Amino acid sequence: MPAGLRGAADLSNLGRPAAPAQPAAAGAGFGAPAAPAAPVAPAASDAVQVSSLVLVATDATVGEIAELSSRVPVALLIWSPRSPESDAMRARLGQLVEAFSGRLVLATVDGDANPQLVGAFQAQTVPTVAGLIGGRPVPMFEGDLPDDQVQSVFAQLIELAGQNGVVGIAQATGAPVEPEPEPLTPQQQRAFDAIEAGDYPTAVEAYSEALELNPRDELSRAGLSQVRLLERLSHGTLDDIRRAAAEGPTDVSAQLAVADLDISGGHIQDAFVRLLDLFPAASAEDRGLLRQRLVEYFDVVGAEDPRVRAARRALSDLLF
Repeated sequence: MPAGLRGAADLSNLGRPAAPAQPAAAGAGFGAPAAPAAPVAPAASDAVQVSSLVLVATDATVGEIAELSSRVPVALLIWSPRSPESDAMRARLGQLVEAFSGRLVLATVDGDANPQLVGAFQAQTVPTVAGLIGGRPVPMFEGDLPDDQVQSVFAQLIELAGQNGVVGIAQATGAPVEPEPEPLTPQQQRAFDAIEAGDYPTAVEAYSEALELNPRDELSRAGLSQVRLLERLSHGTLDDIRRAAAEGPTDVSAQLAVADLDISGGHIQDAFVRLLDLFPAASAEDRGLLRQRLVEYFDVVGAEDPRVRAARRALSDLLF
């Protein structure tokens, strides 16, 4: 059993317990890897309607996830937006779960925002992955694993669930997972108005105020990164920027400027590679600038873009 899951709480009282054939099996952990299970067409009685095969679990909704695990096994990922590795794994696991055609569901937990769940599983690191069968935790693994090993672990979770009478097949209804967008805050509206007027410094100020009031405001975080890019691009000419970059291949300031041009022109991979290649030989101060600019680009491009996921992993490897 991984150290981070020792003493994990029994969540079965939060959901409807299954009727296990071998009650002691859930929570026993895994032994030798098994081959990924082949998809099975759901019987009418086995179908479990869910909004999506990838759900978001919180301290407030864990009871619903525990109840769901009495009908279909749940893989639960504890991640953190501060960890590029765990954020990348969130997208990877979602794709791997889809391949099992509803035989299990993934629930993701933002560990920073949900301390009760982190405490319940005694997760000591991110990413941490556990299973839920009938509301009971099943130790799985910590850290990153190759896709084939993750598939084997998921297959074992499905097999263990079947031994405990949890044999449902999840069917996604296609209903939106995320809530409807909330109305703009006064700061966000001021930023939008400033952008339309070409007043980028005011937009930066407005988005910064919004983030001071709510550090988890992802709309304002992405907007701030985008408007900073627009503001930087408003200075200098394309020819001057590219000439400076060509004359100073190790000049971090010049390379940051031309990377802005790459991003604005849709050359996303070129910008990522340019800055990541500079990282190993850069000074500590320049590394901070490169990291900050890459994080801004991740916000601009979008966390689900595969190029962003790959660049996050590369940045994490360079940092740690």
